[in-house]
Amino acid sequence: MSASPSASSHGSRTGVWLIGARGSVATTVVAGCAAVTAGLHPATGMVTETPDFADAGLPALPSLVFGGHDTVDCPLPKRAEALAAGGVLPHGLPSAVGAELAAADREIRPGGPLPGDTRDDEELIAAFAADITDFARCCGVDRTVVVNVASTEPAPTGGSLPASSLYAAAALRAGCPYVNFTPSTGLHHPALAALAESSGVPYAGRDGKTGQTLLRSVLGPMFAQRALAVRAWSGTNLLGGGDGAALADPAAAAAKNAGKERVLADTLGAPVEGEVHIDDVPALGDWKTAWDHIAFDGFLGARMILQTTWQGCDSSLAAPLVLDLARLVARAHQKGLSGPLGALGFYFKDPVGEGPSALSEQYGELKRFAGLLRDAEDSGRDRDAEDGGFPGAVGTGDADERGAGR
Repeated sequence: MSASPSASSHGSRTGVWLIGARGSVATTVVAGCAAVTAGLHPATGMVTETPDFADAGLPALPSLVFGGHDTVDCPLPKRAEALAAGGVLPHGLPSAVGAELAAADREIRPGGPLPGDTRDDEELIAAFAADITDFARCCGVDRTVVVNVASTEPAPTGGSLPASSLYAAAALRAGCPYVNFTPSTGLHHPALAALAESSGVPYAGRDGKTGQTLLRSVLGPMFAQRALAVRAWSGTNLLGGGDGAALADPAAAAAKNAGKERVLADTLGAPVEGEVHIDDVPALGDWKTAWDHIAFDGFLGARMILQTTWQGCDSSLAAPLVLDLARLVARAHQKGLSGPLGALGFYFKDPVGEGPSALSEQYGELKRFAGLLRDAEDSGRDRDAEDGGFPGAVGTGDADERGAGR
């Protein structure tokens, strides 16, 4: 059951700057936010719309303003029509929320670097940061959360920063909290370590936990708690769309699988034999099928097998999580928290900061974090500081006066 929408403090507006703003996930985020706000569909999949988060002071969905960077020029309304034709969005929704899609599309700026771009890293970072601050000023938002939902990139080689790290650096330069919903490098690049530490803003990531790994984070602890010895855990992903094409690159697939393997190693206590194979099947479009084959030993060495099949649409699974994260990180910034938000590990395969790996324990940490975000009306505005703070985040006082662009 959905809780009543959270009130936005003082009628403020919150910017959500999407990297990969014309992709399937971003389009579903914008269309979905508009649909829920208008009462056309329930907030299914949005954890922040459940009762545990009702009074956490999160920005209200109607207060979110969208923009972003992308290297493609297909307008959001047209992209939404394609998603509706593929069954990702409900029939008729693109026209019902056409005004909201068009408004967000007007705030999308060209990304990069594109082939032939002669700008160096510093020039690109400065240009991207200027785009974000201009958006904040023109749209009158109190703060902007930058969320990377672009296609997975290979691990970086050579001296230049990969695109995901350029955008991450631009977010911090603009004074914006940052979320990496992808397995791409982002803030994990060594060259950005000092900038991240000194930025004074909260950040979270990486690689959203939407399907196969979500299930692994539940099943892994089950085997460990029941003292069942897992001998091997193998998997296969079949997917199409832009993510399927990107993950056809072995280097990009390796970046994606690193998070899946970490979840198993952490929840089982040690790495196990087996790996995940990712196959690009363009005919599947935005839909994905994931199989897992788990070989384990029971009492007296009895050999047993568990097999699972997960079929779903990554964009529909990811979009409510992106909205959750934008709201939670915006509120953390408003409360003056900075640094890695380990309490948001519930949402990620490879989370930054400290925290548990089992989903149930991660949810407990998330609920505790929501409690720290609440305002205490009679005892000051930084209840999180009174409670001793939260692991992986530093309280620096209420940040309402930090200004637009944050």
